[in-house]
This record gives sequence, structure tokens and C-alpha cells, in this order.
Amino acid sequence: MKRRNFKQKKFIICFLLGLAAALSVFVYVIGIRSPLQETIVISVPRGASVSYVARQLSARGAIDSVAVFKMCVRASGGRVQSGEYEFTPGTSAWRLAHMLATGDVAATTVVIPEGLTVRQIKQLLLQTPGLTGAVECDRPSEIAVCNLRDGDIFPDTYRVARGTSRLALLDLAHKKMEAIHDAWRRAGRIAPSPLASWNDVITLASIVQKETPRADEMPIVASVYVNRLRRNMRLQADPTVVYALTDGLGDMQGEPLLRGHLKTESPYNTYLHKGLPPAPIANVGQAAIRAVLKPADTNYLFFVADGRGGHHFSKSYEQHMQHHADWREIKKSRN
Repeated sequence: MKRRNFKQKKFIICFLLGLAAALSVFVYVIGIRSPLQETIVISVPRGASVSYVARQLSARGAIDSVAVFKMCVRASGGRVQSGEYEFTPGTSAWRLAHMLATGDVAATTVVIPEGLTVRQIKQLLLQTPGLTGAVECDRPSEIAVCNLRDGDIFPDTYRVARGTSRLALLDLAHKKMEAIHDAWRRAGRIAPSPLASWNDVITLASIVQKETPRADEMPIVASVYVNRLRRNMRLQADPTVVYALTDGLGDMQGEPLLRGHLKTESPYNTYLHKGLPPAPIANVGQAAIRAVLKPADTNYLFFVADGRGGHHFSKSYEQHMQHHADWREIKKSRN
């Protein structure tokens, strides 16, 4: 009897050890092992079958077994999502199946800097890999994207699926700015006098955005322009002249802004015309918008570069001219 019990225990132990070994192999093959030796990109068209995708992966050396891969897909939901996928070396069959079943597509990061015009942003997107298509549209359904103007796009870092169209990204950035506009409306349309509309807010924010990259300085710059508007003074903002000179590009491309340029006839030239320009001259971020909606409480009417990345602010024209002279000396010393 004891001998029989010993044999039964031995059999059970051997069976359990064999089962554990088989399970270990199964887990290794499914969840750890990967024959993939280099990064590959697989494009899965809409409506593609699991078998179609399995054949692609097998042909590219990403899986050992079509049957095992199909089993993993079934365990993850049974279907694959369309899109462009990037698989790196070491990606197991289980991970491959899970990514395809959940639509974990390859992504690309697009950074739209603050202060660019729509034309500059479109040029940037055309040079950005991972996106597809043109930046101009020809279908009526894309009317909102077709008619984008400066101030309609929210500069930000956007992470989108690789293969996203450039028009879709523009639409995403446009909708984000629309959401900010909606939030302002819901908050009661509060803006400092004499700003009366969202166009006024974003137009002044675009000037502030172009004048300084420093978020801590923006409320002070905004206060200068609000003070000048309240006194019916011309804004005399150089970026508005640049915008007029470059037909809305907003970039002198290395050429200096000369005194004669300040006489350029344009409704955007704030040296010639009082008040705000008719529309924004750039696309602005949150810091510039906040600065305009809540400018610093100052009596400043002038400012000029200080040579250290910031500005000197002045209440009087005489003080401003002294700061201007200091800035000229700094520029001379650098030449």
C-alpha cells in the first residue's frame, strides 16, 4: 500500500512539474519570446482580417506562429484595429496582439510654438514627418479649416497617430482654441476696458506674444498697451509693422526693421493707425491670453529691450528715451 501511495505521489509530482514546465514554455512563447530583430512599421487597412495581419507579421519576422498570434488576438477581443503600428525588437506575440486589438497605433509628436502665424504653422506641418496630406483643403466639409486666420490655432504639443492628416491636426488645434473661447464666454466675457470682444483680446494677446517670450513679463507688456489704448495713444508695436511688411507671414527672415518701414501703409501698422489692428497677427498661448485678460496694474506707457532677454519699462517719454539710448549702446557693443 505504501509503495502504491509513493508511486501515486511520484506521478502527481511529475505531472505537476511537467505541467509547470509546459506552462512556462507557453508563457515564454506567448508573452516573452520575440523573433523581431529590428523595428518595423505595419499598416493595417480598415476592415483587415486577423489572418491578413498575421501573414504580414509572419512575413516581416515579427511572430513565430500564425496560429499562436491568432489565439492571442482572440484572447484580446478577437479583432484588429486599423492604423499604422510600430513594433520594436523584443515585442512578444501577446504584446503585438494586444496593441493591434486595442488600436495602440504608432504616434508622432507635433510641437506648434507660440507666436507663429497660420502660414508659418502650415510650413512647419509640411516639414513634420509622420503626418500626411496637404495643408490646404478642397472639400466643403473642411470649410472651418480652409478659412483659418491668425488667432484661430492654439499652439501646443500634440501627440497624434502616425499618418494623421495635416488638415486633421489643424482642425484639432483650431478646436482647442475654440474651447478656450467658449470658456471665456461662459465666464462672462470679462476683459479689461477698452477691449470689447474676443477678437480684441486675441489681437492684443498676439502683439504681447510677439513682443516677449517671457510669461512673467507678459502682464506688464499687456498693461503698457492697455494704458495706451485708454489714453487714445497709438500702440506703436513693431510686430504689427512686420506683419504688414511680410503680407501676414510675420517673419522678416533676417532682414532688419528700419525706420522707413514704420511708414508702411496698412491697417495693421499701429504706428500710423490708432487702436488695435483689425485682427490677430499671430497664434497665441495661454500665458499671453491670461496677461491680456488680467494685465498688471501699472502706469507704464513705454518699453524697450534691456539686452538681457527682457525689457525696461517707463512711465515717461524722457525715461523711455534714456532706456532707448542704453539699448543702442548695448547693440553697438555687440557689433
